[in-house]
Amino acid sequence: MNTRDPSILTHGQTSAPASRAKSALLDKIESKTAVVGIVGLGYVGLPLAVEFARQGYRTVGIDVNSERILRLQSGENYISDVDDDNLREQIGCGRLTAEDGFDSAETLDAVFICVPTPVTINKDPDVSYIVSVAEELSKWIRPGQLFVLKSTTFPNTTEGVFLPILEAVASKRGLEVGRDFFLAFSPERIDPGNKQFTTANTPVVIGGVTPACTEVTTALLKKIVSSVYPVSSPKVAEMEKLLENIFRSVNIALVNELAQLCDRIGGISIWEVVEAAASKPFGYMPFHPGPGLGGHCIPVDPYYLSWYARSHDFETSFITLSARVNEQMPFYVAGAVTRALASLPIRMEDARVLVLGVAFKRDVDDTRHSPSIKLIELLEKRGIGTVEFSDPHVPRIAIKKNGSEETIESIPITRDAIRSYDIVVIGTDHSGFNYSEIAEHASVVIDTRNALSHVPHSRDKVRLLGGGAF
Repeated sequence: MNTRDPSILTHGQTSAPASRAKSALLDKIESKTAVVGIVGLGYVGLPLAVEFARQGYRTVGIDVNSERILRLQSGENYISDVDDDNLREQIGCGRLTAEDGFDSAETLDAVFICVPTPVTINKDPDVSYIVSVAEELSKWIRPGQLFVLKSTTFPNTTEGVFLPILEAVASKRGLEVGRDFFLAFSPERIDPGNKQFTTANTPVVIGGVTPACTEVTTALLKKIVSSVYPVSSPKVAEMEKLLENIFRSVNIALVNELAQLCDRIGGISIWEVVEAAASKPFGYMPFHPGPGLGGHCIPVDPYYLSWYARSHDFETSFITLSARVNEQMPFYVAGAVTRALASLPIRMEDARVLVLGVAFKRDVDDTRHSPSIKLIELLEKRGIGTVEFSDPHVPRIAIKKNGSEETIESIPITRDAIRSYDIVVIGTDHSGFNYSEIAEHASVVIDTRNALSHVPHSRDKVRLLGGGAF
């Protein structure tokens, strides 16, 4: 196990002698009598809760979504990365329970906070969920409790936002962080749909407010993950998480911009270019273009960092630009659709367009910040007569239309259905799609994922993003 020693984190400093609260908590962790709470039972929180329960800890899941709680209480799983049988087993034996309030907060020895951290309409961080949870937990704070924030956020959230809320109550009770209660930041590293790397085998970073905070967090997380990597402070861990996601954002923006350039030049496939570059065994890793970025983190994190940088009189021009390039990709694909329609003998208001895949990535049901949903909204706004979608993982979506929200259903895919559309757009390359039939029966295909690369098709009907045909 690759576990760094928390005692070397702060330039040779060692942890202070163990307080009574710290020793008691470490004993509970070791004996697996510690009660673990998970606040937020989404893509991050539910797998974490199930893993703690699976390792023998009594685990309490907390979520304000009453529907989620009812589903869990009946043993129903709603996260594809969680094994159905495993969830039912933990619920059935009582190791995992779920509730929609904080009634059990005082009984919890360790609490992991896995709540959303969106941005406002002005692209500023919205940490209201974190603040709300901190306020609730502070009411029940007692000696021997550990709080671990996992929500992706800007540096100094743990110490500058979460900690002061806890201390406002703790100080009145004579409690001190690092001695009586403990606080750390350990960013989530969930990759929806990834079967190789899961909660159990993905290394985690830990930054405690004090060395003692790092020590108890490390001791607990070592019980459920294969490797932990302590760092010197929560700020380092918070910045590290932003780097992970912004690294992807910047590199995807690079290939997205090159894809547009290849289209403009003509005769150059960005996909072939990327594959050729990937033959170099050092100094390069492949990233691929697409219709835009989705999921919770990558579209949001550049704005968290740029906001934080501005508060220090620094402009993250390069990072902000990459976010804008990625955000423009659905508009670029919408333009490709309207240009393709202009070459057909059909009026815009009579045209029929089918978008295949609205999840933000392959073989998941997660539609957060989905570029395909944005594309559908753009096509509707441009006056295309019929815009529909099909996704084997997503039965329905809500789109913004004419100033209100409208729900549309996924349609079943048949050969006749494919033939009935003027243009088919591959927005998400789900493995469940029959690409041979799509290539054979569609009139025109706009492939934003290179999904048809290994399927025989007529070149005059397939228009590939970054392939010189847009």
